[in-house]
Amino acid sequence: MPDIHHFPLFLLSGLLLNLTPGADMLFIATRSAAQGARAGAMAALGVGAGCLVHVTAAAVGLSALIAASDMAFGVVKWLGAAYLVWLGIGLLRSRPAAGSPGAPANVGNHGVQPARLRTVFLQGVLTNVLNPKVALFFLAFLPQFVGPAAGGQGWAFLFLGVVFTVNGTLFNLGVAWVAARAHRRSAGLQRLALWARRLTGGVFVVLGLRLALASRV
Repeated sequence: MPDIHHFPLFLLSGLLLNLTPGADMLFIATRSAAQGARAGAMAALGVGAGCLVHVTAAAVGLSALIAASDMAFGVVKWLGAAYLVWLGIGLLRSRPAAGSPGAPANVGNHGVQPARLRTVFLQGVLTNVLNPKVALFFLAFLPQFVGPAAGGQGWAFLFLGVVFTVNGTLFNLGVAWVAARAHRRSAGLQRLALWARRLTGGVFVVLGLRLALASRV
């Protein structure tokens, strides 16, 4: 059986971490404001799926390998940094949609092709999967709530990671809904959404550069 300690404290810590603005929240809010709640929800689900990859990796020991191997950490770090910079540049190049001055492309809840939504989902997945800091976060955070019982640590890691991811995904779905609702309530927010995309693009470029220069600490 999983040997889990201080579960209420784990839930509280996870909630506080989810409330902290970061790249994931910016990505979800921007997608939701620019393309509607469905796109924001897909971004949130993609981020959650990416977290589950790291949770599973932590449970089977892959995160420990990344933490111990300079080569493994370096490869994943540079892939993640390159992806964040590429995504950021794409957002910085956002343009208003034709026929709607100041409105970003694909604004609204309708007219978004399924392939587009799949792309948003995959972007959310890759934003997390290609960031070794997420793997190291789970490796550092989860053991604080897992006991030393032999044979149960893997299941404890998996259980806590899934709980953390589900709670975070529910919160991010709320972020997507709020961002989409705020966008629909004022047409004047269309131009703001365009500049928000560009601002987020700049943030992603900075995050990518920081990730490229990050140490293993």
